[in-house]
Amino acid sequence: MVTITESAQDYLAELLSKQEDALGVRVFINQPGTPRAETCIAYCRDGDVDAADEEHKFDKFTAWFEARSLPFLEDALVDYSKDRMGGQLTIKAPNAKMPRVDENSPLEDRINYVLYNEVNPALAAHGGEVSLVEITDDNFAILRFGGGCQGCSAVDQTLKGGVEKTLMEQLPQLAGVRDTTDHTDRSQAYY
Repeated sequence: MVTITESAQDYLAELLSKQEDALGVRVFINQPGTPRAETCIAYCRDGDVDAADEEHKFDKFTAWFEARSLPFLEDALVDYSKDRMGGQLTIKAPNAKMPRVDENSPLEDRINYVLYNEVNPALAAHGGEVSLVEITDDNFAILRFGGGCQGCSAVDQTLKGGVEKTLMEQLPQLAGVRDTTDHTDRSQAYY
């Protein structure tokens, strides 16, 4: 689980004392299991706590850990080091970028796993990438292409024959994929 050092607890408690409406802190990872994973600590206010969050009471404050982020927060360390400029809070989460998905993982995590571990390595040969924007209520994956894929004349074949085919084979609950990329910008296009 997450270790929050004594110095980090003191620092966070001091920050929280200056917030009138903060219940504590919430720890989560944006885009867990991907190269873009980012570990975050935010003030937790009314309405921020999810029923599935794991609550942990420290001596001076309460922390909630997002349920979806828990596998990626394993062995994480939050520390605070004073220096002559004041100090710095650091968060080290060695498993944040590690793909940890199985058939019980959220669909978003499984899509990101396929995109970052199977699709993007192939697109990287052309300087391109694709990322998940959202999943619609009717189970369409909304994607955005970047790099050499943005504005590329072959993006339709890449989308249908490559990305959609790969995702649909591995995640049959998907209804399909849609592209939200503005392909009028052809400045980085591969073709």
